[in-house]
Amino acid sequence: MRLIYTRIRSHIPLLPVLLIFLTLSIFTVTRLGLAMYTGVDSASLSLWPGIIAKGLWFDLAVIMLLIAPFFLYEALLPNAWRAGRWHGVLRTVWLWGLVALLLFGAVAETTFWIEFATRFNFIAVDYLLYTHEVIGNIRESYPVPWILFAIGVIASIIVWRLYPHVRAMDATPVTKTGRVALVAAAFALPVLSTSLANVDQMQGLGNAYADELSGNGLFTFAAAMHRNELDYDKFYTTRPQTEADATLKQLDVERTPLSAVLQNATMDDEADDRIPFSRRPRNIVMISVESLSASFLGAYGSTEGLTPRLDQLARAGLKFEHAYATGTRTVRGLEALSLGTPPVPGQAIVRRPNNEHLSTLGELLKHQGVSPFYIYGGYGYFDNMNAYFAANNYQVVDRTDFAKDSVIFENVWGVADEVLYANTVTVLDREAANNRPFFAHIMTTSNHRPYTYPDGRIDIPSPGGRPGAVKYTDYAIGKFIDDARTRPWFKDTLFVIVADHCASVAGKSKLPVDNYHIPLIFYAPALLKPGTYTPMVSQIDIPPTLIEVLGKKGDDHFFGRSVFEGGRNPERVFVSIPLIFYAPALLKPGTYTPMVSQIDIPPTLIEVLGKKGDDH
Repeated sequence: MRLIYTRIRSHIPLLPVLLIFLTLSIFTVTRLGLAMYTGVDSASLSLWPGIIAKGLWFDLAVIMLLIAPFFLYEALLPNAWRAGRWHGVLRTVWLWGLVALLLFGAVAETTFWIEFATRFNFIAVDYLLYTHEVIGNIRESYPVPWILFAIGVIASIIVWRLYPHVRAMDATPVTKTGRVALVAAAFALPVLSTSLANVDQMQGLGNAYADELSGNGLFTFAAAMHRNELDYDKFYTTRPQTEADATLKQLDVERTPLSAVLQNATMDDEADDRIPFSRRPRNIVMISVESLSASFLGAYGSTEGLTPRLDQLARAGLKFEHAYATGTRTVRGLEALSLGTPPVPGQAIVRRPNNEHLSTLGELLKHQGVSPFYIYGGYGYFDNMNAYFAANNYQVVDRTDFAKDSVIFENVWGVADEVLYANTVTVLDREAANNRPFFAHIMTTSNHRPYTYPDGRIDIPSPGGRPGAVKYTDYAIGKFIDDARTRPWFKDTLFVIVADHCASVAGKSKLPVDNYHIPLIFYAPALLKPGTYTPMVSQIDIPPTLIEVLGKKGDDHFFGRSVFEGGRNPERVFVSIPLIFYAPALLKPGTYTPMVSQIDIPPTLIEVLGKKGDDH
């Protein structure tokens, strides 16, 4: 072994090898740190051999890509320059920069894990487009100068300890054989990495935390960049449009122009008897609250006392016991609450091109005399909100439209919720004064990191973390309802309180259903008696429900169904996870078109296995 080491050392400088071990060490420490933060019970000990083996695989795949330029550098560097003073300075600088960047990546991935409990994914890629909000959020949430200082110090210590070894390596010239080997490695390693390693190889341990821990943040980030916008026809089996239209018709969804929908649609005479309103509302105000999990509310079982006003509204209104979000991001919630579609692969429709004049809630209402608004507390260019809603007949009002003296508090994501609501009241007062019915979709921002809000509103000082943000969110909604109660339009208005998504979807399973459970409350004290709606509903059911509640046409033009529709309402939800049965030796390829829910999977598997109990 010593002879082999000497022969290799006589041809190839060992600095790239040293960098491999250094990089591998940082990746390993990061993985262990994430595991410790998540908790020892997140992944059982029996899973750790698989985590370590897969982790090493992905770490080496990344290292192959990172180290290739250094192999090429060593191959091209003349031996005469190796012992030179300036080369020593330059090498020290880039070595320090490399170590600092690796440490910075570890810290960045840690903050991402704290928020999402996953390795870097498409969310991290999307955030690169919105540097103002993202960088501002980081600056307001963490002591960035101190973190950068610590990274610089640690990188300096590592380089200082490595420097004697680096200089000793530079004293040995590289032979022609060594240069050929380095060049070959510089070109071969990236090819091997990209051809052999695939992000899908992370799956299979049977525990979502374990799968994520086995990955590598840089690798998953690169994969997310590659897959962020999928070629739909390439990755998904499609049907001819005629067959697709037939399937949609079976689902009571018609693929017809909006004008034809409004012209041919008939009013349901029985709807008046089905909806639990003493009379139909003239206006609707829908508040989609940022990251408000149902588990935060006392009305849904919480004992923390963070939502006294929301709990009061739930008792005085119609509380939906089992409502579920379709996704994990605001843009997915907006897609479901405006367009009523299940989550599509790749980008949300809100961010896709050619998304104008769709059959959105606002588009349908605008053509029937109702003024639709989208009112957002931040800057609506984020996630393409302004462009999408404006192109679908909503009147968009965002942070830039608020009176300057009304903004008493803001953070990087937008104004405090109470400022948003105060400006909303101004907009709705003006619309009501013109005797026009309105539909207002309000999107909040305060329940989001850095969790800052005006002082003196609640008993948790700002920044109060997630508990403080939830309690302030509750306070602001209560204040908004109190202000609205003094307006003439209040008695004719239905308030819909819902979340865009939950605060976190992390769990041991890939799809922890409880972490898609969101609150949904209908509140209209002059129109609606208190009650509880127990069947399961999805965000995509809200648009057709509101169409029917207003007595307008087009509620059948959605994938979702009105929760007050006659007959048995299908209890199903759609979330951002596909369902695939794969058994090449047992099952022929095909596509199953009828609607199914997760709740259908257990009895299906029972029947497939030929066991008893599928009807239980």
